Amino acid sequence: MGAGELRVGGITAFTATDFPGKLAAAVFIQGCPWRCGYCHNPHLQLRQHGPLTWDSVMALLVRRADLLDGVVFSGGEPTMDPALPDAMVAVREMGLAVGLHTACIYPRQLKAVLPMVDWVGFDIKAPFDAYQRVTGVFGSGEPARACMEMIVDSGVAHECRTTLHPALLSEAEVEALAGTLADAGVRNYAIQTFRAQGCADAGLNATAGVVMGEAALARIAARFESFVLRPA
Repeated sequence: MGAGELRVGGITAFTATDFPGKLAAAVFIQGCPWRCGYCHNPHLQLRQHGPLTWDSVMALLVRRADLLDGVVFSGGEPTMDPALPDAMVAVREMGLAVGLHTACIYPRQLKAVLPMVDWVGFDIKAPFDAYQRVTGVFGSGEPARACMEMIVDSGVAHECRTTLHPALLSEAEVEALAGTLADAGVRNYAIQTFRAQGCADAGLNATAGVVMGEAALARIAARFESFVLRPA
């Protein structure tokens, strides 16, 4: 399957926030096997043919190439698309940097594209033995752990992110997770507070609240080269 069949679910023509230090286009890929309750892109969970094609996206990128520093592939889960490697090659051939957002679902597919990636933003959603609580999928913590280790070992620039909701993760669990990540070699960490925008789970929307106290956040921040608390 070539990049012409990439299942594109949307595109943001210019973004200064999705690829650190770059003015980028964000290409959103359809499909995700997990069903995280706080997902704010549930419309991208299914794999389907939409109004956008990769050819039309490439035409847009060519027109704006002089204005862009890079392209970040997001989702959904972009690594599930077999056309992703070809799409990344096409972007690199334009002289643009390649970024990737991944939920760390597919270690084999991630391994195939990591050599083409200049930066990766990856989600670690919970302590690995508690992953099912967030994803709804038994055993989902193991591929997440494998992907995290692969990213760290590759040396690629990265940011690890965890989204917080008090019904899903306690303060103690978040602090323990941060320790696990730091011990594994993660250097840049972001905690994202839950946001209701786009979330289809009425229960989570109704029970959002403060998860972390300032003392716990300070202890977490001390373990990383960079740490940020931001809206999801």
